Amino acid sequence: MNLKFEFVLCLLLGVVSSSWAFLDHDSWITIELQHSLAANSDSFGFRGNVTIPSLNSGLANVEQPSLSNAELGLLKKLALQNEFYRLKATVVYSNGAKAQFITSNKACRLLQAQLNDVLWVSLDPSGYVTGITVSQDSAPATVECSKEDVDKLVESQFSTDVLIRHAELAPVPDTAGFIQKVEREREARERGEVRDNRGFFAKYWMYIVPVVLLVFISGATNQDGAK
Repeated sequence: MNLKFEFVLCLLLGVVSSSWAFLDHDSWITIELQHSLAANSDSFGFRGNVTIPSLNSGLANVEQPSLSNAELGLLKKLALQNEFYRLKATVVYSNGAKAQFITSNKACRLLQAQLNDVLWVSLDPSGYVTGITVSQDSAPATVECSKEDVDKLVESQFSTDVLIRHAELAPVPDTAGFIQKVEREREARERGEVRDNRGFFAKYWMYIVPVVLLVFISGATNQDGAK
């Protein structure tokens, strides 16, 4: 029993420790942002860099240069066409691994928010990024942008808040405790120490029911014969 229990316990501890090892190290990641300012185009241009020096603290440093007049013109054109603004995020981990995500939002909403957006970074329990999405805090004033709405844009530089969402672990079944309980019951049965605390009927119902049925059938048969 001890060997089995120790093996299961070591296995569970290994899984838990390996899943949290990345966050326990409190590593850093960088995110390179690229955006597409043309509809139906696979061309992406540099937007900025995000550095998260501590995954546990969630603090982020964001560097984004101002948009050129040409880039602002393309962004306004996207908004007038009611097209999507697409953002490509390339995550680089401290161990050199990379992951890429693409998110999109209406260009009109981005202009209405004066280039203020929120970058959501979702992490799994091991500290790896599972998704990146971009959104705006404020609700849109209108569904589509008019020329007047576009002309209200006065900002030329993105202002981005980075928010980190940590995944919550689901409840883990007590596998080790269950195995230990089963082993104890098995050993008790082998030693003959298991006591049956059930009531009399619960113990012997399989013997009582046939007898009752036979008595009932016999009584019914005797009554028919007497008639």
